[in-house]
Amino acid sequence: MKFSKMHGTGNDYVYVNGFEEQIENPHEVAIKVSDRHFGIGADGLIIIMPSEVADFRMRMFNADGSEGKMCGNGTRCIGKYVYDNKLTDKKVVTLETLGGIKTLQLQVEADKVVSALVDMGEAILSSSLIPVASALPEFINQPLLIANTEYKVTCVSMGNPHAIVYVADVDAIEIEKVGPLFENNALFPERINTEFVRVIDATNIQMRVWERGSGETLACGTGACASVVASVLNGFCAYDTPVRVHLRGGILEITYKKDGRVLMQGPATHVFDGEISL
Repeated sequence: MKFSKMHGTGNDYVYVNGFEEQIENPHEVAIKVSDRHFGIGADGLIIIMPSEVADFRMRMFNADGSEGKMCGNGTRCIGKYVYDNKLTDKKVVTLETLGGIKTLQLQVEADKVVSALVDMGEAILSSSLIPVASALPEFINQPLLIANTEYKVTCVSMGNPHAIVYVADVDAIEIEKVGPLFENNALFPERINTEFVRVIDATNIQMRVWERGSGETLACGTGACASVVASVLNGFCAYDTPVRVHLRGGILEITYKKDGRVLMQGPATHVFDGEISL
């Protein structure tokens, strides 16, 4: 199987051209290639495929083999892959995902994509759609007891579910202990991605993320989007104002529009190409 290793702010995936490669067992392949000791090493597997409703279609699989609905950093890297590899000459590309159709505006330098602005669509706040097992119509700044500690949680879906928690010191969080307790809590019937956020000021926040199925990653595009949405809803940031999200892998710029749409701007980086026997 031929592949490309790419990352968006350190959130790295193995990318496969599904126009040429046929993967019969992507769940198993994702586990194999993601292994950082015995495989290629990645947060998961992304397959770029034909679409009947958009320019391209993505399927993404987490490191544990589970299929995810969306990957914000992955969308930008797909934009780079299809343009740099001449699968398209368009600088505005539509992408079909299980979380809806996303529109990518590609920033090109020297005939290579360096970054992309992605219209991530509208943030979903309905508890039943995220989903959150709560009678509340929206789950904003609500208490949740985890390991005898009460956290205030705001839940947002960006095509995949997120729980945003505000903390005084992001670096001090024992994320490998706390992350799985959030991920597998009964409140979240489809598990949850958890963002631990410190508000720096009205246009800057710091974030660490525990992704369902992958553990801690250096960045999460949908998580950065959800965190800015939550920060606006909780009064820390403002609508229609770009917010810089400081992740362990770099910085993403997120804007939560008053009409509910979320825009994400960030880099896309090619690491290397290769071939692996399955």
